[in-house]
Amino acid sequence: MSMNQELAEVIRRYATTSLRELNQYLIDKSKNTILAILTDLITIYMNDKNSSLLREFLTVTIAGYTHTITKIGYNGYKQSSIVKGKTINCEAKPKNVETEEHEKYRRGERKSRPYKLNGGGNFTDYTFKRFEKDLDEDLNMLVSGFVDGKLIYILEFPFKYKPFVNKLKRQLIKRFPEGDQISEYLRGANFYYRDYIECEELKMLYLPSRGRLEEFKEYISRDFYEFLLERAEDD
Repeated sequence: MSMNQELAEVIRRYATTSLRELNQYLIDKSKNTILAILTDLITIYMNDKNSSLLREFLTVTIAGYTHTITKIGYNGYKQSSIVKGKTINCEAKPKNVETEEHEKYRRGERKSRPYKLNGGGNFTDYTFKRFEKDLDEDLNMLVSGFVDGKLIYILEFPFKYKPFVNKLKRQLIKRFPEGDQISEYLRGANFYYRDYIECEELKMLYLPSRGRLEEFKEYISRDFYEFLLERAEDD
C-alpha cells in the first residue's frame, strides 16, 4: 500500500523536529485525520515484509508471555505455574499472507504461486549449536498466522516434541554432515503443521469463529484449513 501523505508528514516531522513541535502539529489535526494516520501506520507495520516485530509481539503477548526484543535470545518468557521461580521461554514464528500477492497471481502479474498459511515457520541461520541450546531450554513454540496483518491462529507446543525435533535435525544433518562449520549456517530450517499435529501438549491459543475463519479459506492450505475449521467455534 502507498503511504498516506499525512502519515508521511508525521514521520518526517518526528525525525526532523522536536517532540513539542510534533505534538503541536498533531493537536491541530482533526480526530478523523488522527484515526486515519494511526490506522495506516498499524496496517503498514503489521504487513511489513522486512520486520515481523509487531506480529511477533502480538503472538507472544496473546499467548501470555512477556515479549523481549533482543536479537539474541528468545522472543518471550513467563513464570511457570507449576515450579516456583522457573522461567519458561518461547520462540514465536509468525507468518503473514498478503492477499494482493494472490491477486497478482490470478491476474498473471506474478509467475510463482504465493504462500498460503500451513501452520509452518522456519529458523533462520540455524546451526547444531543453536539447535542443542534450544533442546536444553524449557522452550515452547508459538506458531501464528496472519492474513493482511489480521490474526488467524496461534498454536503452542513444546520444542522438544520428538517428530518436530527430528524434522529440524534431518535438515541440519543434510546441510552439515560433519557438524557445524565456522561462519556457515542453515539459512532456513523449515517445518509445518504435520510436524507437530500429533503432539499431546499442543494448544490452540487463538482461533476466530467458524464464520470469520471461512473468510480466509483461500489463503490457508486445504488440509490445515480443515484442521482449524474442526476446532473453530460457531459464531
